[in-house]
This record gives sequence, structure tokens and C-alpha cells, in this order.
Amino acid sequence: MNVEQMASPKKRAKLKFDGKGLIAAIVQDAEDGAVLMVAYMNEEALKKTIETGYTHFFSRSRKELWKKGATSGHTQKVREIRVDCDADCLLVIVEQNGPGACHTGHRSCFYRDISGKEIQPKAFDEKKVYGK
Repeated sequence: MNVEQMASPKKRAKLKFDGKGLIAAIVQDAEDGAVLMVAYMNEEALKKTIETGYTHFFSRSRKELWKKGATSGHTQKVREIRVDCDADCLLVIVEQNGPGACHTGHRSCFYRDISGKEIQPKAFDEKKVYGK
């Protein structure tokens, strides 16, 4: 089911949000299937994502809603949202706009192997983008 078809909550699967009202969202690049990031959505973030066609998440540390790319311009246009078998995790398939999804300057948040070694180069200079 594409995003336009999900605009009506009546057409949406019953989801299992956790005790804090959140559901995990795995974000995958529609072009090559790469996993770009994992974030969390509350009901409001999911609603905004469906309404606008761009990813919105809930920041667990800042306790606020945020639109991906609001600062960097590296937005994510939603192509499709899937629900896992337990209805407690979403797979959000996106068109990644801009060179990367990770605030560290990498294309994907999964740029290190299990030892911590960086296995992917940076895609952009995060200091220039975020001013940090």
C-alpha cells in the first residue's frame, strides 16, 4: 500500500506502539535497498509522514517531533510503508534526497562494522551542514 492509500486510518493496519507510544521505523533506500537509519515514530509522527509524504520522527532524547532533513535539507520522500509480522515495527521505503541520512555525514547510520571500524566514507561534511 502506498502512502496516498494510507491517508485514511481506517485503511491502516492496527499497530502496536510500545509503552511510551513509540514504534521503531527502519528507513530503507528505494533505489538500492540500503538501510539508511532506524528512528522512532509516535502516532503524530506517523500521521505527519502519511499526510506530507516525507518522514517525520519522534526524538526520544529531545522529546519532540522532527522532520527528517529540516536542518540539512536531506529529506526523505516516502514511497511505501510496510508493517512487520508483529505489527510493532515499520519499514519505511524512501527516496533519499541529498547525499546522506546520518547526522555524522555518512550516507547511512550503519557505516561501522561490529568492531567500530568505519567501513563507509562520509558523504557530506556534517560541520558545514549542521554548523557543529
